[in-house]
Amino acid sequence: MTTEAEQESRPRTPLTRDRVLRAAAALADRLGIEAVTMRGLAEEFGVEAMSLYHHVHNKEDVLNGVVEVVMGEINEAVREIAPPTEPAEWKAVLRTRILAAREVFLRHPWAPAVFQTRTDTPLSVLDYYDSVLALMKTGGFTYQQSHHALHALGSRALGFNQELFTPPNADAAPDPAAFQLMADRLPHLAAMLLDAVHDDPDSTLGWCDDQTEFEFGLDLLLDGLERLIAA
Repeated sequence: MTTEAEQESRPRTPLTRDRVLRAAAALADRLGIEAVTMRGLAEEFGVEAMSLYHHVHNKEDVLNGVVEVVMGEINEAVREIAPPTEPAEWKAVLRTRILAAREVFLRHPWAPAVFQTRTDTPLSVLDYYDSVLALMKTGGFTYQQSHHALHALGSRALGFNQELFTPPNADAAPDPAAFQLMADRLPHLAAMLLDAVHDDPDSTLGWCDDQTEFEFGLDLLLDGLERLIAA
């Protein structure tokens, strides 16, 4: 938060929509997406909340905007990756691009949840998927096969897993008593949960969406898609 003394000691840069949205993303990085409110953003700039309405309509507009901020970073990162020089390289290049997109999400761990709540798909997301389809076309996929592939990849194509469910207190240490009760009825599920280890919080975007699990699923899918076009 900007202090009053800091506000008075430097000239005020005019607000723009881009500045507001980037400030919203930075605020979410620091304090979580729940901190992104019109009042919270206004405090970041040392202005009244009404000043923001010249640039964003409401909180939903802000959330749509931070999706654009994140997608801008993803598309910039993907453009840095060289395209395949021969058709057989499609899988390696696609994998590299997806993991580059994931690196962006890891810098903004709040972003997957925001992406999943948007009802309109921005052009920046469509641009990303169009580049995925271009890679598949280079690799020999038909558009029908590519359609199946995108459904199979789901949100993994963009760099994160969409969780089927997240249990309450997913980040808490296992409760032995609760697991014992679970084991009485669900022995295999309880055993799996006790055996599964997710010990790298910096690689995690969800309950079971850490880097190891993400790459495991991604590689299974890409290997299967490779066999599809080789058949």
